[in-house]
Amino acid sequence: MDRIRINFLFLNVGHFFDHFFVLIFATMAATVLTGDWNLSYAQLIPYATPGFIAFGVCAIPAGWLADRWSRENMMIVFFVGIGASSVLAAFADTPLQLSLGLLAIGAFASIYHPVALAMVVQGRRQTGIPLAINGVFGNFGIASAALITGLMIDLVGWRMAFVAPGCISVAVGIAYAFFIRSKEGLYPVPSEGEAPRPTPGGAEAASQRKQVIRVFSVVFVSTAIGGLIFQSAGFSMPKIIDERMSDFATSATLIGWYAFIIFGVASVGQLIIGYLIDRHSVRNIFILVVTGQVVLFAVMREIDGIAALAVATGFMLMIFGQLPINDVLVGRIARPEWRSRIYAARYVVSFMVAATAIPFIAWMHANWGFGNLFMLLSGAAAVILLFVFTLPSSGALIRGVPATR
Repeated sequence: MDRIRINFLFLNVGHFFDHFFVLIFATMAATVLTGDWNLSYAQLIPYATPGFIAFGVCAIPAGWLADRWSRENMMIVFFVGIGASSVLAAFADTPLQLSLGLLAIGAFASIYHPVALAMVVQGRRQTGIPLAINGVFGNFGIASAALITGLMIDLVGWRMAFVAPGCISVAVGIAYAFFIRSKEGLYPVPSEGEAPRPTPGGAEAASQRKQVIRVFSVVFVSTAIGGLIFQSAGFSMPKIIDERMSDFATSATLIGWYAFIIFGVASVGQLIIGYLIDRHSVRNIFILVVTGQVVLFAVMREIDGIAALAVATGFMLMIFGQLPINDVLVGRIARPEWRSRIYAARYVVSFMVAATAIPFIAWMHANWGFGNLFMLLSGAAAVILLFVFTLPSSGALIRGVPATR
């Protein structure tokens, strides 16, 4: 296996860890900690909010450091930092102490997206499949967080659910440090696909600027609203399973298994969309994906049992399918030297909005229940759909061919 592929594997493992660690608490809150600390679900989950705020806010300095210092070294900091923070979180005796541990996890988790995604697209002409493969690893991190945490709660207790993966992440960080400092030198940045982009002039320049502004507007609006949808559905999934599938999800382990099934099957959506957006209009595919969210969230309001399992898998399939679309658009229109910072800005928007989802879920669950939450998410997806219709219907930026570099 050549060094570029090995490096890509490390980046994919990092994406798995990134989403895994930030969602360990979600399963704990839905199962064991409410009883251990005598708090309701609505009272407990807001303690995760500082971590998700850090997940967003710290992405900007992480992207800046990566562009000015070293993307590879920032990935070492990510692996070691998030793992050590997880181990420390296991020593919490109160919700406040655990919240501080989650804050540290969120701060180190913020490194991944602006840094690693810029490395994934570097030098590639077709970015849909690489981003989709990388995204699938992140999706399985989400799925495995529920499964592994549930298993460990039932077998060895919730503290080991923080300690064991934390130690593994630190070990991977040490291995990555040896990899990039091996005798062949640091990971070579492929450049064959990154020829300088010609600078247009006159009317062509004005037209291109308008197109870029329009695309960026859609990217950031769909990022903001999509962040709320993604976090609301993903974080609350263990509790949704606990309530809507209680006839057959009767333990933390079973809740974890059903969440794993939902997220695992849904992750296929990212591969499908990644393949399609390298070959067809991003606009048309974007419309299809968001329309699916509008319909499936509305259907989910009143159902439970096996039907709820099927529909939940469907709307997560559409949510995961949306993830590579914005990343592909950024990769096509952003200059290589600015990508880390633009990805950072996008993920600041995404995760800052996602942080508001935690108190939002708590309030909705306490006062209205998940049925009304699903209707609000359907309406939010409808707003994204309106903006997607404003994307240009032709042009290199939205076809399955990358813009001229």
